[in-house]
Amino acid sequence: MHPPATVRNLHSPISGARHKNLKLALLLGVGFLLLDVGHSFGQATIPDTPAGRTLRAWLDAFNSGERTKIEAYIKTFDPQQSVERMMGFHSQTSGFDLLAIESSEPLLIKFRVKEKASPTVAIGSIQLKDARSGVVDNFSVRAIPPGAVVENIKLDAAERQRVIDGIAKNLKQSYVYPDLAQKMEDGVRTNQKRGDYDAITDPDAFSNRLTKDLQAVSHDKHLGVNYSAVKLPPEGQKPSTEEEAQFRKMLERTNCAFEKIEILPRNIGYLKFNAFADPAICGQTAVAAMNFLAHVDAIIFDLRENGGGDPKMVAMISSYLFDKPTHLNDLYNRKDDFATQYWTLPYVPGTMLAEKPTFVLTSKSTFSGAEEFTYNLKNLKRATIVGETTGGGAHPVSGQRIDDHFMIGVPFARAVNPISKTNWEGTGVEPDVPVKAAEALEKAQELAASKLQQK
Repeated sequence: MHPPATVRNLHSPISGARHKNLKLALLLGVGFLLLDVGHSFGQATIPDTPAGRTLRAWLDAFNSGERTKIEAYIKTFDPQQSVERMMGFHSQTSGFDLLAIESSEPLLIKFRVKEKASPTVAIGSIQLKDARSGVVDNFSVRAIPPGAVVENIKLDAAERQRVIDGIAKNLKQSYVYPDLAQKMEDGVRTNQKRGDYDAITDPDAFSNRLTKDLQAVSHDKHLGVNYSAVKLPPEGQKPSTEEEAQFRKMLERTNCAFEKIEILPRNIGYLKFNAFADPAICGQTAVAAMNFLAHVDAIIFDLRENGGGDPKMVAMISSYLFDKPTHLNDLYNRKDDFATQYWTLPYVPGTMLAEKPTFVLTSKSTFSGAEEFTYNLKNLKRATIVGETTGGGAHPVSGQRIDDHFMIGVPFARAVNPISKTNWEGTGVEPDVPVKAAEALEKAQELAASKLQQK
């Protein structure tokens, strides 16, 4: 599952699928400190346009790595973004050097950047809501696979038609609710007949508009149209050995999204991780983290920045919290008319924490697979949820190729909790103890200490 943000599909959905076009979806925003006109980063000079000034602001704030600048920039330009996520990504990349401006319009700018901490080069795009505020409507940065060619294309009527037809086809075939799929198609075709898309020639702007139109009908945050400046692989083509190695290296470099682990006062364990990564690659990391906490008296899982992931990892980590087989969740696939059950594993290495008080920290950024983990434990009365209502995405999504440059993430199934017989789609998971996300850890520590004192 992916987090709700301007860049879609950072983490794979609850189904565990992941996009193989090696897209680095950076959940960032735009900068805060406006620089002098003509200031350059690296080798490129940024134009003095509304979008250009926003790009300068993003680069200045992000590259500074300073919390105060990042907080100020988010407040000014992208209130939906996360300070912690930006700070975390800065620690991984050390910032970006701007290599080139690919194209520039008043409200849309495309650029090429290189990570300061690695040879990775990426293509980025910033689209504004309006010229006056400079507030970001859509932001994306995607890694360019080694040797790939970036193609700057302009859409014509035939290409727009091909994309719309591809969307309709994939929604009809796989979308979890067929009636809603038809309503989405009808809405897009009505907009097309009205001429709403005729003036859109930029592919990023087109994918952003289509996503908004589809979500306006479905309210499904997992659903999205994506554009890739690098040609997508043919339908059905498996990732190359090099791509698999690069994906694995990316996970290893980020420690499989496990960010922090420590023993807090009163022997309370604390684990912060920002994705439920594929256990085939990251299982050892998860085992190491849980074994570090083997002798705590209570445990806090921090999912405030967790955007989701693989249901098998959800089941694996959950298995440490139960001493008997426990039914966690089902995923019903509409096209196959089949439900896959997820249970705790019969064995995980290390010590079980089945009797230990457990707390889960949430925020509005907690999404998808992280919501499943939270929802499962809440319904099983195995954890106390502390923080904010989560994002509300319960539909696993699969990336479907439309043509060489466009794809659509189609939610193809729905979660069905064995206790509630429903899920958290559109509503999110409500906390047991509502507090602001920034205050959730302190509150959970208080609750844990109180619980332990009663023993």
